[in-house]
Amino acid sequence: MQKLKVGIICGGKSAEHEVSLQSAKNIYEAIDKEKFIPLLIGIEKNGRWIFGPQDRIGDFILDSEDPAKIHLASGTCDVVLPPKSEGNLLMYRSRRVLESPPERKEPEAVHIDVFFPILHGPFGEDGTVQGLLKLAEVPFVGPGVLGSAAGMDKDVMKRLLRDSGIPIGKFMVLRNWEPPPSFAEVSEKLGTPVFVKPCNMGSSVGINKVHDEESFRRALKTAFVYDTKLILEEHIRGREIECSVLGNEAPRVSLPGEVRAHRDFYSYEAKYIDAAGAALEIPAKLSPEQIRTIQTLAVKTFRILECQGLSRVDFFLMEDGAVLVNEINTLPGFTKISMYPKLWETSGISYTELITTLIELALARFETEKNLKTSYS
Repeated sequence: MQKLKVGIICGGKSAEHEVSLQSAKNIYEAIDKEKFIPLLIGIEKNGRWIFGPQDRIGDFILDSEDPAKIHLASGTCDVVLPPKSEGNLLMYRSRRVLESPPERKEPEAVHIDVFFPILHGPFGEDGTVQGLLKLAEVPFVGPGVLGSAAGMDKDVMKRLLRDSGIPIGKFMVLRNWEPPPSFAEVSEKLGTPVFVKPCNMGSSVGINKVHDEESFRRALKTAFVYDTKLILEEHIRGREIECSVLGNEAPRVSLPGEVRAHRDFYSYEAKYIDAAGAALEIPAKLSPEQIRTIQTLAVKTFRILECQGLSRVDFFLMEDGAVLVNEINTLPGFTKISMYPKLWETSGISYTELITTLIELALARFETEKNLKTSYS
């Protein structure tokens, strides 16, 4: 059986760029080489796309001096991305992925069978790249445009969950063109302390926990660097539980795990820089009833937000036993030590098997959607 070429899209124009590279590196190394040929596609922080040579990108040296073009494969057309992010997309009928280094007069055709975008944060996890791949009519891993966009925007996500009867914490939304409320006004509604977060960011980037007017003003300034819309959340005192979801129409759920932050909260530093910043307990010490409740809510959240492929749902478990959904991560961290794959490893699916399953789910969804009619007669 011919091996499938898998285009792993990594990096991205996001504050989570480095996390994406680490996830992609682990996938590249662990993917089943008997079934797949991994090809790395890098996106630099300035939005510039890079494709090849693989030995250099394989070492994650994304060379800014290599003006390669990328053409994303399509059944009806190719999407041509220029060397630098200039806002131009050219489409023409073909079925190829092209690499055009400056030393070659003729581009070399490379076909990619399925894409694995492992981009975290804006310009990758928010439906933008998913939309590009949908336009190019190619299979890709993870949720589509709607699920990605809804899951990325914490305001939209929480409103959809709240209106569907999913238990969540109290929150407020603030946009950069609105006059900000005072901390007293916020704490009257949400209590003290309060979390200030960019709406469209992950990995705890730009998040601060505030207790007074001065720290609140500083937190607003910091968060508005990353987004034009902020979410203000109550501080929920409870255990932080996470659960992995895998599948399309009939999703499966892993055993839950627990995050025990050793810092004030589970910050970016605690996740990726400080090795002693947090402890992961996998599986979490929960009763059978608590496990069932969390798994049921994870699947409901996954379906309400129109997700496919994979997601990680994060919860708070209160002292009185109540369970609140905190958020969903539609392209969660995917390093070998990240919670999503570790939960599946504990649940009986190895890291390599998980990658294979996700690719198979992407291909299956593509075949289903390909058979849908796009014209009326």
